[in-house]
Amino acid sequence: MKTQTKLAIILGFLSTTLVVVFGISVYYFLDKYSYVDFYKRLEARVSISAQYSLNSGTLNSRYLKSLRKQHLETLEKEKEYLIETSPNVSLKDIAQKHKLPLNFLISLSKVGTYREKQGNLFMAGSQYKKGNKRYFVIVSAENYYVSNHLIFLRTVLIGGISMVILIVAIFSFYFSKHIFDPIRDITVKVKQISTENIHLRLENNIDKSSEISELTSTFNELLNRIETAFETQKNFISNASHELGTPLTTIIGEADFSLLKPRTSEEYIAAIKNILQQAERLNEITKSLLFLAQTGYKGKTITFEMVRIDEVIWSTKSLIDKLNPNNKILVDLRLLPEDPKKLKVQGNQQLLHLAFANILSNACKYSNNKPVTVHIASSNSQVIIMVEDQGIGIPESEIDYIYDPFFRASNTNLFEGYGIGLPLTQNIISLHRGDLIVSSQVNVGTKVQVKIPLMKFI
Repeated sequence: MKTQTKLAIILGFLSTTLVVVFGISVYYFLDKYSYVDFYKRLEARVSISAQYSLNSGTLNSRYLKSLRKQHLETLEKEKEYLIETSPNVSLKDIAQKHKLPLNFLISLSKVGTYREKQGNLFMAGSQYKKGNKRYFVIVSAENYYVSNHLIFLRTVLIGGISMVILIVAIFSFYFSKHIFDPIRDITVKVKQISTENIHLRLENNIDKSSEISELTSTFNELLNRIETAFETQKNFISNASHELGTPLTTIIGEADFSLLKPRTSEEYIAAIKNILQQAERLNEITKSLLFLAQTGYKGKTITFEMVRIDEVIWSTKSLIDKLNPNNKILVDLRLLPEDPKKLKVQGNQQLLHLAFANILSNACKYSNNKPVTVHIASSNSQVIIMVEDQGIGIPESEIDYIYDPFFRASNTNLFEGYGIGLPLTQNIISLHRGDLIVSSQVNVGTKVQVKIPLMKFI
């Protein structure tokens, strides 16, 4: 069942339920009120009837009787009873004589004032004493309001409710159909977008505060990410093909050239050395690609433990000191927090070691071993590592591409590298729920800032 059909059914059901409940409530309370009101009318007539019946012949009784005829309408099938009771006459005899319910007379004699309904007939009565005699004054009538007006009200309510249900059903289906028009338009437009025209975007002309506008913006952001992923994939494939193809071409060329004719031992050795050099280069590229793919795969299980960032920095510096004795890495301890807990993170020491090794080795390489400063600081929620060099920098127009695999800035032709270190570092920092921020200025230097959440202690 479509969502718009469900919405129409729900709206129709709720509206119908509310209208029906409202109609039933109106009818119920008016019905109850009509009984109460009618009993009050009967009781008023009982009181007036007792006044002029028990005091007949007096001026006051004649006046009351005259007022009753003038101002009190005669009810439907109204009857008055003035019944003298005595111990010698049973209530049963009275009931048979006046055709009154025996139970009504019994209750009236016990309570003194009583009212009762028998079918459509309403009765009210009271006991009165005059001298040594006791009287029952009873008035009975049919409630015309109940028998006519409430029937009319019931007919009106049923007709009105039926009409409302029909109108609500029509508007519910109309409303549910047209409220989904923007979503239907989005669906149609999204179906038109493919890999050939992934640059297309959804128009967002609706009120910016509406949910549809938010949905459209979300789709456009998703398309932006997908387009970026496609472009990255294209660049990756193009660069990987080039990087892998170059050593393979060299290896095949050297082997073919060596087999064209007999060579001297020195020539074979030179060819084999060249082939070995290119094979080692191909091996390094392949391993880097595999490691890059593994760190980018979120489902890979990696062991995390408590790691002190300052120890990782010192260990990485020691390694680079061995590989590049001419480096000038300086560790600034002025911002180092006094609390050692503010240096501990939940991470994988081997991966963090690799990430900082890439950052520091790049800083030394692209600055020709000029001074490189490492600052270690911490806030209440994260540890911050800043690496500053005085190298060649990165052109401003190329800073957005530095995380693409195999991308190398246009001013790095004189330096060896494959363009994999920084993307690999970004994947590692992402695995640690951290941020990698790079800012640079050509011929001034580059700043690399790493932020990693602190380990939580219970």
